[in-house]
Amino acid sequence: MTLIESEYHLTTESFSPPQPGNLTASPASPRSELTTDLPTFDELGIPAAVVTVLAGRNITVPTRVQIEAIPMAHRGGDIVVQAKTGTGKTLAFGLPLVAVLAAPTGTRPRALVVTPTRELCLQVASDIALVGEALRLRSVAVYGGQDFGPQIDALTKGVDIVIGTPGRLLDLVTRKELDLAGIDRLILDEADEMLDMGFLPDVQRLLKYTVNRSSTMLFSATMPAPIWSLARGFLDQPTFTTVYDPNSDATTVSGVTQFVYQAHPLDKPQMLAKLLQAEGRGPTIVFCRTKMTAQRLSDDMVERGFRAVSLHGDLPQPAREKALAAFRDGRAEILIATDVAARGIDIDGITHVVNYQTPEDPATYLHRIGRTARAGRKGIAVTFVEWDNLLRWKLISSELGLGMDIPVETYSSSESYHSDLGIPVGVSDRLVVEARTPQRIVNGKSGQTTSSQRSGRPSVNDRSRRSSHENTVEPVRGSSPAPTPKTDRPVRAEGERRRRRTRGGV
Repeated sequence: MTLIESEYHLTTESFSPPQPGNLTASPASPRSELTTDLPTFDELGIPAAVVTVLAGRNITVPTRVQIEAIPMAHRGGDIVVQAKTGTGKTLAFGLPLVAVLAAPTGTRPRALVVTPTRELCLQVASDIALVGEALRLRSVAVYGGQDFGPQIDALTKGVDIVIGTPGRLLDLVTRKELDLAGIDRLILDEADEMLDMGFLPDVQRLLKYTVNRSSTMLFSATMPAPIWSLARGFLDQPTFTTVYDPNSDATTVSGVTQFVYQAHPLDKPQMLAKLLQAEGRGPTIVFCRTKMTAQRLSDDMVERGFRAVSLHGDLPQPAREKALAAFRDGRAEILIATDVAARGIDIDGITHVVNYQTPEDPATYLHRIGRTARAGRKGIAVTFVEWDNLLRWKLISSELGLGMDIPVETYSSSESYHSDLGIPVGVSDRLVVEARTPQRIVNGKSGQTTSSQRSGRPSVNDRSRRSSHENTVEPVRGSSPAPTPKTDRPVRAEGERRRRRTRGGV
C-alpha cells in the first residue's frame, strides 16, 4: 500500500458494521468482500418504480460495484470508486442519483455528470433518462458538435440532471445559460480519461463553479497520480474503494479471452477479413490508433463485402451518431473506430474486439477490450502487434501481468491463427458475392455500394454501359428500322478522319 492510498483508507470509518446481505469492508485494506447473500435493488434503497424499469431490461441482480457504491452514495459525502470497465459503473452512480433527487423541483439543475467524450455522454444520458423517467426527473445531454439552440431550450424549460462534456458545459456557463450554483451532486465519470485528454483545467473550473455541492463521486477504471491530486485538492475526506472481480485477480475482466499476434502490416487486412468470418462472431469493434487508418480500413472492409462503418474525430457529430446508431440496430455489424469509442460504447452482444493497431498504454488497452464481455458475458479480444511496436506491447503486457510479452509471428495463412479463433479452413479474405453484397451505411441508410458511389463519379463500366444503352435503339419486331436521328453535323465519307479541335482553336 502506498502512502497516498493509506491516507485515503483512513477515511473509511463511514462503513456500516458487517451484516447479512450488506457490504463488508475493512478500513485497513482496499479489498472489499461480499457475503454470499447478495442484496437486491430494493434492499439497496432503489425506488420500486425504478426497479420495475430495470426488470424490463432484464437487470434484476446488482453487480459488485453497484452493491458497494450505492449505499455509499446514499450516505452522501465524497467518494472515489475504482472498478474494471464493463462492471456497471453507470448505474452505480445513476441509480442512487435519481433515488436521492426523487422528484423534479424548480428549473435549476441539481445534479451534474461530467464525461470525457460525446459518445459516453450520450450513453450515460440514455441510461439516466431511462431510470429517471420513472420518477419524472428531467435530464439533458450537452456536448460539442451540436447547435446550442436545442440544448439551451431544454435548460430554459428546466432540468434536474445535466450530463455533458467539459468544453460544452463551460461554454454554456460562460454564456450564462447554465447555472451550476444549485448543483448538489457532482459525478466525474471516467476521470482518468478526462485527465488523459487534457481536461484537467476544465474539470477544476467546473469544481469551482459547483461550490454548493454536498457530494462528489469520482468513478474510474484506473487511478493514476493526477486522480489522487484531484481528489486531494477538491474532495473533502473522500472514501476510496476498489471493487475486485471474485473470479479473477487480473486487471482485465475474466470473461475476455485474449489473443496477441505479431503481424505484418501488409497482411493485417487479410487477417482481419478472415477473423470477421470466424464461427460465432457477432457485432465486432475494431480499434485503430489514427483517424486515417480507421477510415481507410473501413473502406477496405466494405470493398471486401462486409457491413462496416467508421467512427472517428474527423467525422461531423451527426455522422458519428448515425454510424453508432447503425451499429446498434444491426444495419452495420462492424464498427471501425479510434479510441473515441473506447469509452461509452455499451452494446449488448459484442463478441469480438480487435486492436488493429497497438494501443498507446495499458489503460487504453483495458478500455478497448472492455467493450466486450460486459455484464458477465464472454468475449474475445485480438491484438495485432507490428514489429516496431513490440517494445510498447511488452510494456503493456508486463504492467497488466498478461504473460504475453513476446507474441508469436503469425500470418493470415497460419494454421494456429485459424484454430485459435475458429476460422474455417480455406476461407477467403473477402466475402463471396453471392453470400454478401458490399454495403455502406450512408446517412443512416444501408445500400449497395458501386464504384461510382465510392469515387463520386461514374466508373468506366458505368459510362460504357450508359453510353451503349443511350446509343442503341432496339427495333420493334415487324416494323421498319428506326430512322436515323437528324443532326446538323455533316456526314463524313467512309474512311474520312474525324477532326478534333485543339486548345486555342489551333
